[in-house]
Amino acid sequence: MKDLNENEKVVYITGGTKGIGLGVAKTLLDQGMRVAISGRSDASVEQGLNFLNSDRVLGIVSDVCKIEDEKNAVNQIVEKWGQLDIVLANAGVGNFAPIDEMTETQWHQMIDTNLNGVFHTLKASVEELKKTKGYYMTLASLAGTNFFASGAGYNASKFGVVGFTQAAMLDLRKYDIKVTTIMPGSVATHFNNNVPDDSDAWKIQPEDIGRLVLDLLRMHPRTLPSKIEVRPTRPDKK
Repeated sequence: MKDLNENEKVVYITGGTKGIGLGVAKTLLDQGMRVAISGRSDASVEQGLNFLNSDRVLGIVSDVCKIEDEKNAVNQIVEKWGQLDIVLANAGVGNFAPIDEMTETQWHQMIDTNLNGVFHTLKASVEELKKTKGYYMTLASLAGTNFFASGAGYNASKFGVVGFTQAAMLDLRKYDIKVTTIMPGSVATHFNNNVPDDSDAWKIQPEDIGRLVLDLLRMHPRTLPSKIEVRPTRPDKK
């Protein structure tokens, strides 16, 4: 990736209307970057735009399960700003149930969003990233290496994201595109119907992931942390 002139960089964050994606968006905006966020509905995108409250933000309705949506999102970004430098494939869902109770709908929703989605986002953006010698990041999970009961579908999707991203890294570094997967543990978001409050103070905060992304972007171009595990310093003791 080229040396970082932050005021010139253009970022695309899928699932950027809440949680980790929104936290990363705010961090990068605060550094002067131009940021596009996407969500699956007009309402979610509007909510994200209202929170960020900046003329350097573009809101896009896109379902990462549909590659045409992602191609349209990238086209909108390039039409507005002329380039695309950084992509964070962050959109994800989780359905947790024993495998004998998990429905086909739950399974396909996770695979289509969490795994197919990162492929669609990369496929839609890779030619633009070649032009800018950019950076492609995926938001995986510690569940991408650690399996657990009632997590078969989620584990399958996140193990897939980790493997996909690492292989893509090998494919794309010849174009000077950096590729990294970030694997958080517990994060204080609305994921899995959680409502963040003071009891989540021990967890990783969305802005912590934002800081991590910024640190990656500021790393010397010769150095690539390709897979990063990040977890709370001290887990909650119940």
